[in-house]
Amino acid sequence: MTGNEFTDSYDWRDREVIGSDGEKIGKVDEVYLDTANGEPEWLSVNTGLFGMKSSFVPLQGADHSGESVRVAYTKEQVKDAPGITPDAELSTQEEQELWSHYGLDYDKGRGDIEDGRDFSSGADVSGPETDEAMTRSEEEVRTGTREREGGRARLRKYVVTENVTQTVPVRKEKAVLEREPITDANVDAATDGPAISDEEHEVVLNEEEVVVEKKAVPKERVRLGKETEVTEEQVSEEVRKERIEAEGDIRR
Repeated sequence: MTGNEFTDSYDWRDREVIGSDGEKIGKVDEVYLDTANGEPEWLSVNTGLFGMKSSFVPLQGADHSGESVRVAYTKEQVKDAPGITPDAELSTQEEQELWSHYGLDYDKGRGDIEDGRDFSSGADVSGPETDEAMTRSEEEVRTGTREREGGRARLRKYVVTENVTQTVPVRKEKAVLEREPITDANVDAATDGPAISDEEHEVVLNEEEVVVEKKAVPKERVRLGKETEVTEEQVSEEVRKERIEAEGDIRR
């Protein structure tokens, strides 16, 4: 990647750059191309006090919305990136250091480049033959997912009152009048005392009464868990495709 090759096609220059942690990082200075395949690869971002420092951050995973650009890396990651002079050509070592700093696989990213030929675009970039052919490009839609908060769930415990009815058997004593005839067996007890007199006998009658008490009894344990549900969503996006037409005296 060289410092003097950049693209204005994204119109991101001077836009605010926001990190994946939501922190403001700085403003976009330039968008830089990969000289191997011509694809936008890096943002040069003015950081530091009064924008006196430039840091490189990968465009991979970046998203532009409104007047800001959100990158896939935190403010600290960008500010701690290896210091590179934006206008100078990157050496292989410097580029490898940048890729390594952002946790990217440098060798994998260069896997399609062999012997000076870029197989992803079909263009010969090995030398003068480059200018003898026209490269036709198309935009491709790449989809992915990112996690965001979709809602919240909470447990709340509250008290309700309800009536409980139970049937309880209770015992109650009642007085019963019992009569027995005078016999030889009880005549002595029956004639013990005055022959004629006033007399009272009293019997205590007992009964049960219902007693109610309440106590708290644990019944179950309740907690919130999470499960993942996979659904499918359709996305639509316009893509641009280049077309090549031949004009003039050409044998077809």
